[in-house]
Amino acid sequence: MKSMKETWSLNNGVQIPCLGFGTYKAAEGSTSEIIKTAIRCGYRYLDTASFYETETYVGEAVAESGIRREEFFLVSKVWKDEMGYDGTLRAFERTLENLGTDYLDLYLIHWPKPSPDTKEWKQLDVETWKAMEKLYREKRVRAIGVSNFLPHHIENLLSSCEVVPAVDQLEFHPGYSQEAAVCYCQERILVQAWSPLGRKRVMDDELVEELAKAHHVTPAQICLRYALQKGIVPIPKASSEERMKNNQDIFDFELTGLEMSELDTMPPAGWSGEHPDRDRVKVC
Repeated sequence: MKSMKETWSLNNGVQIPCLGFGTYKAAEGSTSEIIKTAIRCGYRYLDTASFYETETYVGEAVAESGIRREEFFLVSKVWKDEMGYDGTLRAFERTLENLGTDYLDLYLIHWPKPSPDTKEWKQLDVETWKAMEKLYREKRVRAIGVSNFLPHHIENLLSSCEVVPAVDQLEFHPGYSQEAAVCYCQERILVQAWSPLGRKRVMDDELVEELAKAHHVTPAQICLRYALQKGIVPIPKASSEERMKNNQDIFDFELTGLEMSELDTMPPAGWSGEHPDRDRVKVC
């Protein structure tokens, strides 16, 4: 990858940008200004979700950009309380209305379970996926996928689905690289990274800081470059124009094989505390 304009090919042939912009909490103060700034900085992959409550602001920013809809890659997700066949179809219509578009580029199931103790999650996921397949067959969405699904959740879908998920969006960063899930997916499902920068403990980690100094970049750029070299699409968030631009400046250096191995094996750090099969853990 030599620039953020380059793409990866999904398992259905759709081309997806190699770097996205996350919009979680990007509309605080009920304004689309942060998203408009991201667009001005060159971001075209905009990641939202019904849970984020930013869809309307993404739609506003896209509409006011003066850029053709076809140049954007718009992604949203069906939330835990919207799952099921009918619920998913209704949620999709709300998402399209919020975004002011008549199709999505990618639509995901946000989590495999409404709660860790949901006993009927397997059937619920299958019903939700059947609705996603309907939308895909009708060409109302160019690709469908999942988020926070681990191998056993995906295997449940594969046992009855007609369309293999194109994407699995996972928390991924140095200190939480989810090797088992990533290796499972990468044969046919593209992995995307939410929270690719981890948290302060990742940014302050001595190895990450050491590599940043060696390459004359920031710790955040090390984390994003790490994801790219693992074949993963990072979706960083940023609120300032400077950070948005810095997060794009990751294509003119390369981590060595040894440096990648060091990051692969660094001590656990920066986990959000979220796990699809467990109650949320409070972390510092």
